[in-house]
Amino acid sequence: MHVDERIERLAEDVPGAIRDAKEALRAQVGDVEGAFRQVEAFIEEEIENICATKERGEEVWPVVDYDRLATNEVTDSQLRQIHRRGCLVVRGHFPEQMARDWDRQLVEYVENNDFESKYSGPGDDFFGTLAASRPEIYPIYWSRPQMEARQHERMATVQSFLNHQWKFDSQGVRWFDPDQDSMYPDRIRRRPPGTTSKGLGAHTDSGALERWLLPAYQRVFRHVFDGDFAKYDAWDAAYRTEVNEYAGGTTMCSVFRSFQGWTALSGMRNDQGVLCTVPIPEAMAYILLRALRDDVPDDELCDVVPRRVLPVSDKWHPLLLRGLTVIPDLRPGDSVWWHCDLIHAVQSVENQQGWGNVMYIPAAPMCEKNADYARKVAQRFLSGASPDDFPGEDYEVGWTDRFAEKDLNLIGRRGLGIDR
Repeated sequence: MHVDERIERLAEDVPGAIRDAKEALRAQVGDVEGAFRQVEAFIEEEIENICATKERGEEVWPVVDYDRLATNEVTDSQLRQIHRRGCLVVRGHFPEQMARDWDRQLVEYVENNDFESKYSGPGDDFFGTLAASRPEIYPIYWSRPQMEARQHERMATVQSFLNHQWKFDSQGVRWFDPDQDSMYPDRIRRRPPGTTSKGLGAHTDSGALERWLLPAYQRVFRHVFDGDFAKYDAWDAAYRTEVNEYAGGTTMCSVFRSFQGWTALSGMRNDQGVLCTVPIPEAMAYILLRALRDDVPDDELCDVVPRRVLPVSDKWHPLLLRGLTVIPDLRPGDSVWWHCDLIHAVQSVENQQGWGNVMYIPAAPMCEKNADYARKVAQRFLSGASPDDFPGEDYEVGWTDRFAEKDLNLIGRRGLGIDR
């Protein structure tokens, strides 16, 4: 079945759909309060561990050197920490000078094509429910640096490592190919020195209402909704590649991302308005059950609205926000990764010291769903248009020095579904 035929349509009566779903899920869970308390106790223990780690002056975020990752020398202890925290930094993913060169080339690409005079402001409202501002994101997709990074052997090596952290064979199904990624084009962030930014509030991506309302997501979280949290495995890929977000928003994600991620193009101190996460993959179970408790109106899901990110707030989730943990200091060429369920935010900053420049590149292993989208991406790439998951701003159509089809290597061609 083609992905267009699988696009999910949201019911016109959203409050009614929420009421119906909550009634069914509450009946399925049974003792909602008991199930929630079990998850809450687990989360409290994890947050205590996170706080104690910080107090000892140790990094909460696992840090892995690329050279050790590439030679299969990541230790069992590091692997356990990656699974526990759901995030990691890859040091030296790309050589520092290569990253600095990419940063310079991006500036030249934008300036030579007179982007500033043509830019009409943010074209999406994806972060519209969050209290803080959107990041300083440029809707650029097809520059030489971005494409070179996406199809680089070092990127493929890291993506394969990340995909292999998942249980991709389960329920008698191979849900994705861990050794073949689809190319998922995303934007860049450029934040100059001296910036004052409110950051971005805590949230998760990859569906909001969908996590309660869609049958595929109900199967993903079947053990949570059966009231059997002990059986829930946040790393089991079962049914995740069958989830399709509701259509109609300005920004969505049409693929399964095993990890979201970005690659640093500048050095960044971790007190300068950078990424932080709640490094507990199982926190999604807390979010799901929290919305089913009696203090939440029957037609609401803790302020979740259609076609926006899923907000995590002091009002509904104060325990979770105690776990927010900032990334370590980064050098150009380091990359940052987090599990697709992980709560994340961008800290505020006043008078930022140094640049804060990144390329957003996730891990999106090949499966039927991702292959369908890759074929669409290939057509957009050839024309220079914006990818389907993003607003149709199409700034790069006709730009000079855009990455060309002749520049694709085998990794790039396979990632776009051109050579399989």
